[in-house]
Amino acid sequence: MSASPESLYSIPARFRRMENMHIVFWLLKDISWCLFWRELGIAMIIPTLTIAIMISWRTRHIASELAHNLAVAFWISANSFWMISEFLEFDEKIVILGINGKQLSLIPFLAGLLILLNYYLLQRPREVREKHTTTL
Repeated sequence: MSASPESLYSIPARFRRMENMHIVFWLLKDISWCLFWRELGIAMIIPTLTIAIMISWRTRHIASELAHNLAVAFWISANSFWMISEFLEFDEKIVILGINGKQLSLIPFLAGLLILLNYYLLQRPREVREKHTTTL
């Protein structure tokens, strides 16, 4: 049984290569964090986050892909801020209102979560209803 054209999501090879490089940069960033290689870890934020934003932009016309890719971009942002807070040793220091540096990374983590909650609680049910009513 073949899938309908609407259920397929095709990725051009040049975008797939970019996504694969994204994984390499992300792993280098996190390995650098683990091994406390400050310069490389901080340098890897730029290509990792840039590609995440490019992937989000490229998929902006597909609500599900956009939501998930934006959540990944916010995850990388949060993860990067947390890494920097450890590298610069303000992760355990109170920064504002009793919140330490590491806890500030909750802001982008929560932004990503809110994007996904919006998609799954509001946007996706609307898409399902619209698809159901157009097939009747």
